[in-house]
Amino acid sequence: MKIYTNLSNYKSNNGTFITIGTFDGVHIGHQKVIQNLIQSANKNSATSVLLTFFPHPRMVLQKDVEIKLINTIDERIKLLKKTGVETLVIHEFNEEFAKQSALDFVRNILVNKLNVSRLIIGYDHHFGKNREGNFEQLEDYGHTYDFTVEEISKQDINNIAVSSTKIRKAVENGEIEKANSYLGYYFMLTGNVVKGKNLGEKIGFPTANLFIKEAYKLIPKTGAYIVKSEIDNKTIFGMMNIGYRPTVSGNHQTIEIHFFDFNKNLYGKEIQIDVLHFLREEQKFKSINDLKNQLSKDKLKSIEFINGISFE
Repeated sequence: MKIYTNLSNYKSNNGTFITIGTFDGVHIGHQKVIQNLIQSANKNSATSVLLTFFPHPRMVLQKDVEIKLINTIDERIKLLKKTGVETLVIHEFNEEFAKQSALDFVRNILVNKLNVSRLIIGYDHHFGKNREGNFEQLEDYGHTYDFTVEEISKQDINNIAVSSTKIRKAVENGEIEKANSYLGYYFMLTGNVVKGKNLGEKIGFPTANLFIKEAYKLIPKTGAYIVKSEIDNKTIFGMMNIGYRPTVSGNHQTIEIHFFDFNKNLYGKEIQIDVLHFLREEQKFKSINDLKNQLSKDKLKSIEFINGISFE
């Protein structure tokens, strides 16, 4: 996959089949649209192009609304690579771009820069200043600039019955398996391992403390989770706690992972954590010993769960 973050670097003599969107989550609905795009492009010897935006438009247009995203931009790129789309264009979304009329967007970007021959959009897609552009306008512009437009039907969208909003809500509620079924993969957290206070090590449950630099990344609700990670080409399972460590009077949220049968030093490394299952709510224990006993129970439950499911 070729990636462009600056359209002035993009050049193609070939006609392009394009789809447009934020694609937060790259969920099963997005995947269907992208596969449609790739198949259509291949049949017509065209280049498949996915045009997405960063930051998320709502971050720019609704500054008072703190939206959390399912994926960081790096996670989104990683997921889009797996789809097989040939070209990814990540266009900066800023206030100047948002003021562009629908006609200017089509002419300046889709036609002059990306050489569009077919545009595939989701049902009820709007674009341009004040979301003035719609399917009918796109068809008119298509006649003028010689490209065709295909709209994914309302029925197809409803049949999938999935949206980024639904997934965000599921993650926020700790309904991880529901979120995973909508995503078509495990919800992930990606960050660097940083030093903690080593309490886990003192009680026999050493943890990797995960720091996620992207403040906009969606974090699941507080509690304990079963997780897995790929470390040195090996799948390692474990359990993760997201919370404020009330037993030891913590004052800020942490993400701590205890990996099973693993003792390598991970400080400074970037790791991806796949979240499999919600174990329990965070709770305050009367003593460190009570906490240790609960962690032992959590570990047994986690191993039972892992042994009971198959991984591809």
